[in-house]
Amino acid sequence: MERDLIIDVKQTEISIALMENHRLVELNKEANGGKSYNVGDVYLGKVKKLLPSLNAAFVDIGDEKDAFLHYLDLGFNFKAFDYFTRQINVNKSFKSFYSNVRIDQILEKEGKIERFLSPGQPIIVQIVKEPISTKGSRLTAEVSIAGRNIVLLPFADKVSVSLKIKSREEKRRLERLVYSILPRNYGVIIRTAAEGKKAAVLDAELRSLIKRWEDCWPKIAKSKSTQLLFTEHSRTTTILRDLLNDTFSNIYVNDETLFEEVCEYVSLIAPEQEKIVKLYKGTEPIFDYFDVTRQIKAAFGKIVSLRQGAYLIIEHTEALHVIDVNSGIRTRNKEQEDNSFDVNINAADEIARQIRLRDMGGIVVIDFIDMDSNSHRNLLFKHMTEAMSKDRAKHTILPLTRFGLMQITRQRVRPTKEIQTAEVCPTCDGTGKIGPTLLIDETLERELAFYVKEKKIRDFILRTSPILAAYLTKGLLSIRYKWSRKYNCTIKVVGDTGYSVIQTRWFDRKGDPLD
Repeated sequence: MERDLIIDVKQTEISIALMENHRLVELNKEANGGKSYNVGDVYLGKVKKLLPSLNAAFVDIGDEKDAFLHYLDLGFNFKAFDYFTRQINVNKSFKSFYSNVRIDQILEKEGKIERFLSPGQPIIVQIVKEPISTKGSRLTAEVSIAGRNIVLLPFADKVSVSLKIKSREEKRRLERLVYSILPRNYGVIIRTAAEGKKAAVLDAELRSLIKRWEDCWPKIAKSKSTQLLFTEHSRTTTILRDLLNDTFSNIYVNDETLFEEVCEYVSLIAPEQEKIVKLYKGTEPIFDYFDVTRQIKAAFGKIVSLRQGAYLIIEHTEALHVIDVNSGIRTRNKEQEDNSFDVNINAADEIARQIRLRDMGGIVVIDFIDMDSNSHRNLLFKHMTEAMSKDRAKHTILPLTRFGLMQITRQRVRPTKEIQTAEVCPTCDGTGKIGPTLLIDETLERELAFYVKEKKIRDFILRTSPILAAYLTKGLLSIRYKWSRKYNCTIKVVGDTGYSVIQTRWFDRKGDPLD
């Protein structure tokens, strides 16, 4: 499979498109400058208000909306984090103080949040879900710092290995290796990408992650006020960290500064792939050149076309997302059951793509075309499971119900992408109303008189719809002929199928548009 990453840098935002075999499957956007709250950012916040009925608290992290922290998200080692936050100061040796913090006092599962938090208390928190709709960010007090090969866990004493690493020998090798280089009061999760990596690579990454954590200690020691301690990498480098592998063919960037940043990052995490990063220098917009813009317009509407006349209707609500599968005008020389199965299989592939593309989170309900065969229903469930296997977000898929509905729950960490694909009508300018069609010839004549008398132009090209063009040129004594005689000018009327019925535009003889 050929995979390309297309990065479009604009003044206000950076858009990142992931293409698989030249087909858009993921679209990410991040603000270019300005304040934003992203998953993975770590803050020193202040407890604003306790909610005993929910066993939760609101925490001020500097956003307009207070963030939400549940008791279960405090983490088992919250007592160590809390002691460290309260007691650290500039008069202590940070490293020795951190190493001597006790981490054996585990937080009980059934506790009450008011026993551990109080209004005004400083607390180290990390964003796990961005603000969505009227809700603020969702937080955890169990900080983790992700790298390409490992995830660092402050105030932990465990080493876990990804379940996707199947070899027992490799698991034991990685565990022994990491335990041998791990400092006191740190834990690690070994990611799938670490399989086969040498000790020097893991040691270098571990040191860089520890440095990021330790660099924020002076900020906490000097001031307990609300502040950003450190941020995740940019969305661009985060995607590269999680996705970059041997299947990537090209990474195209249209900005020299970001190009150098991406080159530097790729050289750190995968030096052998640095050559795939390329600077785009074309005059055409990068998303237009790689056909991303057209695919966005086609994919983000309410109605999404499938092959052979079938289509999807996608609706978003506050509680869930609803997708309806329709066979449309599709006709095949098959039995109804087989025809429905074929449509559903094709729809499942597109639905898996749409869920990733729009980053749908929460509950997704899919109304497939009814099928009587249990084998077809089971095959559709297996196919949907396989199609969703490429999705990095945690998700659960349930088999079809008696009514032909499939339910999917998917991790939601940021708002669903909504891109307006409809455009303002060029005839009515979005008002929904146009001038009286009976007077169109009078309007055009006034414009013509202005150009002749005020602008001193004598040769014209008038572009309009074929219907209006036929009306203006009909007969020997046509309206066009009368205007030419009256204003002593030449007028060429051109019918253009791209124009709406009464849409018109004047050009001079060179083809340049007239205002």
